[in-house]
Amino acid sequence: MSGELLLVLGLLLSSMILFIINRPRMDVVALLVILALPLTGVLTLEETLAGFSDPSVILIAALFVMGNGLVRTGIAYQLGDWMVRKAGNSEVRLLILLMLTVAGLGSIMSSTGVVAIFIPIVLSIATRIGSSPARLLMPLSFAGLISGMLTLVATPPNMVVHSELVRSGLDGFGFFSFTPIGLLVLLLGIGYMLIARRWLGTNKTDIKYALPRQTLTQLADSYRLTERERRLQVGLASPLANKPLNELELRSQYGINVIAVERQQRFRTLLQIATGNSLVLPGDVLLIDLASPAIALLGAYDELGLEPLPLSASYYSIHSHQLGLAEVALPPESRLPGKTILELGFRSQHKLNVVGLRRGGQALEGLLVDERLKPADTLLVAGEWKEIKRLHGLSRDFLLLSLPAEIDEVAPAKRKAPYALLSLAIMVALMVSGWVPNVLAALIGCLLMGAFRCIDMDSAYRAIHWPSLLLIIGMLPFARALQKTGGIDLTVSALIQLLGDAGPHALLATLFLATALIGMFISNTATAVLMAPVAIATAQALGVSPVPFAMTVALAASAAFMTPVSSPVNTLILDPGRYRFVDFLRIGVPFTALVMLVSVILVPLLFPL
Repeated sequence: MSGELLLVLGLLLSSMILFIINRPRMDVVALLVILALPLTGVLTLEETLAGFSDPSVILIAALFVMGNGLVRTGIAYQLGDWMVRKAGNSEVRLLILLMLTVAGLGSIMSSTGVVAIFIPIVLSIATRIGSSPARLLMPLSFAGLISGMLTLVATPPNMVVHSELVRSGLDGFGFFSFTPIGLLVLLLGIGYMLIARRWLGTNKTDIKYALPRQTLTQLADSYRLTERERRLQVGLASPLANKPLNELELRSQYGINVIAVERQQRFRTLLQIATGNSLVLPGDVLLIDLASPAIALLGAYDELGLEPLPLSASYYSIHSHQLGLAEVALPPESRLPGKTILELGFRSQHKLNVVGLRRGGQALEGLLVDERLKPADTLLVAGEWKEIKRLHGLSRDFLLLSLPAEIDEVAPAKRKAPYALLSLAIMVALMVSGWVPNVLAALIGCLLMGAFRCIDMDSAYRAIHWPSLLLIIGMLPFARALQKTGGIDLTVSALIQLLGDAGPHALLATLFLATALIGMFISNTATAVLMAPVAIATAQALGVSPVPFAMTVALAASAAFMTPVSSPVNTLILDPGRYRFVDFLRIGVPFTALVMLVSVILVPLLFPL
C-alpha cells in the first residue's frame, strides 16, 4: 500500500468522521477536500476541479429549478388537495394514495420538499379520522425514499452512478431504467406498510394539528396568536410618534414586538411589515406581539400613548394580500438549534418576524425572542409573501413546512400551472427519447419554465440547493484519487478474493449491504460517489457487465430506511410521528432486507451480467 493511498484513505476517513458529527457543514468539508487533494499532490488542480464541469452537477441543479416551478405554480399543493378529497375517512385508502402520490411526485422533484409539503396534510387527516399520525408518517417517508428508485432523475445518487458508467465508456442508464424495479419496490412498500402500520401507533392522537391547507386564521389559532397579539393606535401626543422603531426599544423595555404598521391612505388601509427603519406616525395602528397580556395592566399603554383596538380572528385573512404567515421547520442539517430567535436576526436578515413557536405539538407562550431553538421546533413567521418564499433558497437552515390556503391567491405563477406541466412533459419526453443528452433536456425544461413565466431568474437561483452540489463536486475527486492511487483495485481484489467463488449474486448482495450501511452514517450521494467506482471495477475484473453492479449501488443508496438520521426525509417525520430510534430499526431493517432481496434477484434479470 503506497504512501499516497494511505494519504487518500486518511483524508477519506477524516471526511466521513466530519460528515457523521456534522461539524463543519457538509459543503464546507467538500471544499476542504477540493483544497487538500491538489495541495498534497495526489491530484492535479484540473483533476480536482473536474467536478465543476460534470454534466450530472448541471443536471441536478436544473432539476431543482424544475421542482421549484411545480411549487410556485401550485401543482404540488393541488396534488395534496386531490389526495385529501379522494381518501375520505379511510386510512387504508389514504395510505395507498399517499405513497403513490408522494413517490410519483418525488420521482421528478426533491423528495425532502415533497415530504415537507405532505406532513401537515397527513397530520390533519389523522386527527380527522381518529388515527395516530405515526401510522401514516412512516409510510410517507418510505414513499419519499422509494421515489428515488423510480426514474434516473429522481435522486442525485442515480445521476452520480450514471455519470460514472459514462466515464467508464458505457452507455449508462435510461430515464426509466429504474422504473420496473422501483414500481415493484413501491408496491411491496405499500403492502408492507399496510401490515407494519399496526406496530407504529395504536393510540389515537390527542394533539390537534391544523387542517390541510389551513387558512391564515386557522394557522394563527394553532399558534395561539390571538391570545398574545394586539392592535394599538398611536395617539397624537404619543412619545412614539415620528420616530423609527429601532430608536424606541419597545421590545427590550416593554416586551412589545411590532409586527406590522397599519396606515390610512386616502380610501384604503395600507399594511406595512415592520422593520427597524419603520417610521411611526400619529394615527398609525401597530400590530404587536406581547410577552404577556398583563402588560396593559402595568400602565404601559397610557405611558406610550397607545389605545387598544379590537383584533378579529379573521385579521390575517382580511390582509392576506399584504401579510403572510408560514410554518418553518428546522431541517436536520440546520445550524440554528441552540440559538435564540433574537440571535437569528430574522427581521434584519429576512425581513420576517417570528410570531409563533411550537414544540412537541404545543404552542409556546410569552415573548419568544429569548427562546433557544431545539432541533424539532417549528416557527411561525409573518411578513410579505415574497420574503416568505425567499426562504426556499435557504433550505439548509429553514424548510417551509406549511403554507396557508391564501398562498394560491398571491402565488405569482398560479395561472401558469398548465405551462409548468407542459415544460415538465417536454423535458421527460426529450430524456426518454434520447434525442438530446439528459442535461440539455433539463436545461430546455428550465428555459421553457422561464419563457412561460412559471419561474423567474431570482427564484431559479434560490431554488438550487448549492450545498448539495458542492458536496457532489467535492466528493467526485475522491473517486479519481482512489483510482489513481490503487485504492479501487485493492478493494476489488479483496472483494473477489473473499466472494469471487460465491458468484456475482453474492457480490451484488455485498455491494448493496455495504452501500446501505455506509449510507446510514454519511450522505447517500457521497456514498454513491465512493461505491460506484468500486462496483464498476469489480464487474470489469470479473469480466461481466458493470451495469447491474452500478444499478445495485444506486438502489442501495436510496434504501435509507433503517435510522432516523439516514436521510433528511426520515428526520423530518421524527417529531411529528413521535417515533423512537428503535421504530426505524424494527420497521426499516426488514424492509431494507426485502429491497436487497428484490434487487439481487431482479437486477441481473433486467440487466444481464
